[in-house]
Amino acid sequence: MPATTCSALSALDEPLPGTAATAPGYVCLEVPSGWGRDVLDGTFLGTDLSDELSARAQAADVRILFIRRPGRDVERETRTVLLARTEPEDTWCERLEITEPAELLDIVPRVVAGPAPGIGAAVQDPIVLVCAHGKRDLCCAVLGRPIAAALTAEFGQDVWECSHTGGHRFAPSMIMLPTGYTYGRLDADHSIAAVREARKGHVYAGGLRGRSTWSAFGQAAEIAVREELAGFAIDAVTVEDGDEPIVRHRDGRAWRVGVETSELPARPASCGAAAKPARPVVATMITPLQ
Repeated sequence: MPATTCSALSALDEPLPGTAATAPGYVCLEVPSGWGRDVLDGTFLGTDLSDELSARAQAADVRILFIRRPGRDVERETRTVLLARTEPEDTWCERLEITEPAELLDIVPRVVAGPAPGIGAAVQDPIVLVCAHGKRDLCCAVLGRPIAAALTAEFGQDVWECSHTGGHRFAPSMIMLPTGYTYGRLDADHSIAAVREARKGHVYAGGLRGRSTWSAFGQAAEIAVREELAGFAIDAVTVEDGDEPIVRHRDGRAWRVGVETSELPARPASCGAAAKPARPVVATMITPLQ
């Protein structure tokens, strides 16, 4: 990739922690082709359905993504839908088949906090979503598709290409479902290692952007504590979000984490966009609580 792309410029100095999109829930619809710049811009679903889905997704606090199989995919009579919630207390993922996208109108409101709704088959192994949304940003397609292909060679049907995950400049970008742990700037070998660790119940440390359950501050705080402890079991910690997040370990320990926003020189947030300052969040102090 040229040294002037958004991902190349970001990689010079922009930290990854705290950059995952905040999304406690996900609804992923299989759409092999016809993606617009935004999944709900009406290009594939039409304006009316897109607008109604957008409203219902916002009310249910979920993010809608398009997914497709890596490589040359074909249209089928049914479409796979993946549903997931990322909260540590109720982390789940289900898979089902639908015939019409409009069926999502009834499905989206059921992807709320709490136990799995039982409308699809429970998914056991982690699902891997790799952003390859070329119409949104070239970096995602050029850098993401080879990663998706390499992951598919080892993990098969658990890997999908997906639409925009948030943060083109961190491409290649990858989300694990159902936990919502999001990664950036990982090559094929490290991406494979991340999935292997997820299958063991661990969070891979390299390229970690954060768990999409939390805000940017909460994500940065969690990662800072995990690095301090060198502890990466998925369910080892939870976060009480806020301006000074509290990270709690399952063994009873807790830490208050000071987090602040810094400012870096202007650069494009995506290729072709106007340059503007980057404002990453940075964990500044970890204070144990009695």
